[in-house]
Amino acid sequence: MIAGISVALVLIPQSLAYAELAGLPAYFGLYAAAIPPLAAAFFASSRYLQTGPVAMTALLTFGALSAFAQPFSREWIELAALLALIVGGARVALGLVRGGVIAYFMSQPVLIGFTTAAAILIVSSQLPTALGVEADGETILSRLWWTAIHPAEWEAAAIVLSVMTVVLVAGGRRLHRLFPGVLIAVALGLAFSVVFDYDGLRVGEVDLNLPGSPLKLPWGDFWALLIPGSVIALVGFAEPASIARIFAAQDRERWSPNKELISQGMANLASGLSGGFPVGGSFSRSSINRLVGGETRWSGAVTGVAVLAFLPLAGGMSDLPRAVLGAIVIAAVARLIDIPRLLRFWRLSRAQAVVAWTTFAATLVLSPRIDAAVVIGVGLGIIVHLWRELRAPVGSDYRDGVLTLHPEGVIFFGSSPDVAGAMLDLLAEYPDAHRVEFDLSAVGRIDLTGALALKTLVEDVRAAGLEAELTTVPHHAERLLGAVWEGELAIRREPT
Repeated sequence: MIAGISVALVLIPQSLAYAELAGLPAYFGLYAAAIPPLAAAFFASSRYLQTGPVAMTALLTFGALSAFAQPFSREWIELAALLALIVGGARVALGLVRGGVIAYFMSQPVLIGFTTAAAILIVSSQLPTALGVEADGETILSRLWWTAIHPAEWEAAAIVLSVMTVVLVAGGRRLHRLFPGVLIAVALGLAFSVVFDYDGLRVGEVDLNLPGSPLKLPWGDFWALLIPGSVIALVGFAEPASIARIFAAQDRERWSPNKELISQGMANLASGLSGGFPVGGSFSRSSINRLVGGETRWSGAVTGVAVLAFLPLAGGMSDLPRAVLGAIVIAAVARLIDIPRLLRFWRLSRAQAVVAWTTFAATLVLSPRIDAAVVIGVGLGIIVHLWRELRAPVGSDYRDGVLTLHPEGVIFFGSSPDVAGAMLDLLAEYPDAHRVEFDLSAVGRIDLTGALALKTLVEDVRAAGLEAELTTVPHHAERLLGAVWEGELAIRREPT
């Protein structure tokens, strides 16, 4: 109970901030913060994971809907609810077919490149609000530029409130991980607004109503939203999966990515049906839940009930300066900007660095359609993987007429031509060789096509009048190679 209520005190102001980030009126964040964590609790695998509005999913939502409507419009709000239903349906379906393996689908270069760029976009989108201006521009970066070149429009009170909020949220974390910086910032912001009759950008009227029938949603846009919704379902699952995996490892417990998919899917279905927008798992709120003493997944249900209990009082948030909400988002996501880690990829792997930096650049350039940047990053990652798999480096040494080939990596239908080409080049280089040995000790895997290709190479060498033998065959390849040769060729096995 204590853990759930503690998380709710953070979730309520965060949900307001993330709703605006998603392009919805702030109070719609309460719809996404009430029923979804309650629904997730019935299916969750992790006992700590807290579900609700999160920054990355909010930005993905903004990007997905930007081609269909104007932010804050009625059409945008309805599309956001439909998008949540699509995300929820996709995750539940994946969970039911045991598709939890997607938790490991996005490579680290793609994830780091996307997260860093997305965090830059999130901070950029909130800076005008934190400075108290309504910027002109079609994109996030263009509005940031407009704000930068119009310093006369900046509002002193908004800047003070924003700095105070960042200090309380970011600085409070340094004092203690449970320091209620968000709650204190909201309370001070409200007090300032009421006492000094603040006339800057505020949350405005909070008009909480029961959601209409889901049948009235713009289902005609379903197919157009299916691809971005599927991307959000996949990308947005990376964060809750990581949270659950980390906490399970620390507590030496099991966790089920399939159950977590269903849990997150049901949360999104609940958000869509209650008029909200796509939701995910929050690392900061899950950490609070664990630190305060949450012991079971029902602390998430308590969080949802606590937000529900707050709804009748939500009208009191109408005077809250939006600068406070913008600064809350900035303080929450700024630490996700990890340029040094991107730079380290150049030292570790040039190919993976290309994947990371291409994803990073695509996310910035294609904003707000950052879902397309994720597809580009994943696709490039797959291409790099296939390029590496297609290459089978072949070392060699020659002594007393014996030519030994040392292929490395995976020998399959794509890489076997490399081995064949290397052998032909080496036979031409050493015309006096009378014997060829294939040392397979450095081969990680051999598929059927690779085994057949090796047999063909041996037969070609024999047809040329030379001796041929496979040497140091790894144990995992013995059965396949033995079946392909059908006992015709003795092979020297890898020592035990």
